[in-house]
Amino acid sequence: MAYVITEACIGTKNTACVAACPVDCIYDVGDHYMINPEECIECSMCMPVCPVEAIYPGDEVPEDMQHYATKAVEYDYSKIAPGWGVN
Repeated sequence: MAYVITEACIGTKNTACVAACPVDCIYDVGDHYMINPEECIECSMCMPVCPVEAIYPGDEVPEDMQHYATKAVEYDYSKIAPGWGVN
């Protein structure tokens, strides 16, 4: 299952994860970044560079943050480009 960015990213939006992603599957969705699960190759490159530990493997997202996984699955990524500063 794809990686999920959770609430610790809100207000921080450090771009280290975006820069580390080899397939450009991380999108700026306003108050935080989100990983498109359809594009994520589960390489885990984003997780260790996140300074606020907001990224979890999909099957390890804490129960109280599961809504971030749902949001990532249901989000319409077709209207924005991956990365930062391009939307």
